[in-house]
Amino acid sequence: MTKAEMIEALVKETDIQSKAKAQEIFDAVFAIIGKAIKKDKKCLVPGFGSFAVAKRKARKGRNPKTGEEISIPASKTVRFKPAEKLKELI
Repeated sequence: MTKAEMIEALVKETDIQSKAKAQEIFDAVFAIIGKAIKKDKKCLVPGFGSFAVAKRKARKGRNPKTGEEISIPASKTVRFKPAEKLKELI
């Protein structure tokens, strides 16, 4: 499902009258989640799941074109763990 499809579904499922307002709300929700992850290193959405910052260690990898060994630096990423309620829907 694309962002546009989600916004269209949001308009259909709620009493929001315009796609512009639905997009504004959609963008605000994800901005809030992003800020929460940055500040607290996690964000829990009851019934949906949790987002958390995870650290990846530095490691060795291979360039798929040349086979040359490369060094991949340590980094941070966001992990998502679905809630039981979401798992049941699937």
